[in-house]
Amino acid sequence: MKIQWTLVIGLIFAIIIAIFATVNVDKVPVDYVFGEAYWPLILVILGSMLVGFIISFCFSAFRMLSSQNQTKAVRKELESARTLVNEKDNEILRLKGELRERGASAFVVEELPDTESNVDLHK
Repeated sequence: MKIQWTLVIGLIFAIIIAIFATVNVDKVPVDYVFGEAYWPLILVILGSMLVGFIISFCFSAFRMLSSQNQTKAVRKELESARTLVNEKDNEILRLKGELRERGASAFVVEELPDTESNVDLHK
């Protein structure tokens, strides 16, 4: 929906500029570094609008490419994290299987102290 409103506002803006440009068809001086030329005001206005559009498009394209690259990097990192989690899960299952094979009753499982609440134990 946002894209539709942007398109509508852009079209309204373009129509206003077109009306403004057709009303102003007088020739105006355009100063260059090396000289001066007389152009119809309609061409100066439409040319300026075109240059503004091209600059905006380039900035938008750069932003979009940057976002895509960032998304690819995050997806790659996520995939490597998933792979690591799967490897650790498989290792846990393998170790549990070894415990069952050896007889879990032979092992005494101690409750480890909570490291956050008992910080002074290691000092």
